[in-house]
This record gives sequence, structure tokens and C-alpha cells, in this order.
Amino acid sequence: MQRTKILVADDDPILLTTLSRGLRAANYEVLTASNGDDAVRIGCREKPDLAILDVRMPGTFGIEVARQLRDRVGVGSLFISAYSEQEVVELATKEGALGYVVKPISPIQLIPAIRAALERAADLRRLQRNEAQLTRAIESNRDISIAVGMGMARFRLERPIAFETFRRYARSHQLKMVDLARRVSLQASDRDRLLDRIFCGDGDDGKNS
Repeated sequence: MQRTKILVADDDPILLTTLSRGLRAANYEVLTASNGDDAVRIGCREKPDLAILDVRMPGTFGIEVARQLRDRVGVGSLFISAYSEQEVVELATKEGALGYVVKPISPIQLIPAIRAALERAADLRRLQRNEAQLTRAIESNRDISIAVGMGMARFRLERPIAFETFRRYARSHQLKMVDLARRVSLQASDRDRLLDRIFCGDGDDGKNS
């Protein structure tokens, strides 16, 4: 079974060593970086399941590292910091932080936060997939509605009749309704002839349109 891959970035060498050893002992695959620039480079190359980032590191600021990892490779971040200022916490939250832990921290204390962050990251990925599927469904329905609406206007049909006629034509020609609808929307020069075939049954089968 593939181990969960975690990037740990902190400019404190003692803490970095302590955390990385503890997480490896807990069966995580661990990548390390001692500054923000290396964290971005390693994170974009290795695409870990989670990045654990010190807020204040040399080079790129921790929150900017999180932003780049999120936007470039879709990696979520858990922040560790010696600071608990409300402003920093709010900024981290705004940038999609999966958690925020205040130092000092041990591997044993960090592991529950890691598990919670990974679960939240999985939930967010599921939501994003569902949102993408919903968007595609809405776009498909919009294309179909437009094509059916053209048939209603051109042939003065009631919507249920126009929709059923459109559906029946698509099925009889082994086409998905959304593909037929997009063909209608894209074929501006020959749209009327295609609409005639769909709603009046005239002409050829439309596969060469």
C-alpha cells in the first residue's frame, strides 16, 4: 500500500529533524525543506498529499508557499508557527489552510492534526469533483435548452413536444443529446437545415452535418 507523502518545511533544523523522524516512524513518507523556495520546488515536483509549513521561513513566506502549492499542483497545507496572531491565522485560513498548529509541537501531537487535515483535503477534493460534474451537467442542460428553444421558436412547438422530438432524433441517430445540441449551436451556416431534420424529419440522417 502506498504511504501518505508529506512535505515538512521549517527553518529550525532541530524541529525539522524531530518531526521528520517522528512522522517516518508513524509510516509517513517524508520530504523536507528548510526554506520557502525549496518547499515550492520540492512540492511542485513531488506532489505530496499534504504540506506542513512554518509560517515564517527564509525565502518565500509560508502562506505564499501554500498558495503556490495549492494553485500549481493542488496540494493542501497545514501550518505550524510559534505565532498565534489572529491576523496570521485569518490570512492562513483565507488561503485555504487545512489546519494551524502553534509551536512547540511534537510528532505525537502533530499526527492527529495531520489526519484531520488529510480528511479535510479528501472532502474538498470530493466537493471539487462534484462541483465539476454539476458544472458540466448545467452546461450540457444549457446547450440542450438552447437547441430545443430554437426548435420551439422555429416550428412553434410546445416545450415538451420539442424536447421529446429532439431526444428521439438524438437516440435514433445514436447521438448524445448534448452532442447534438452543440452541433446545432456550432453550425451557424447550416443550422436551419439541421433544425429541419431534427424537428421535421427532412433530409439525411444528420451524421455528416
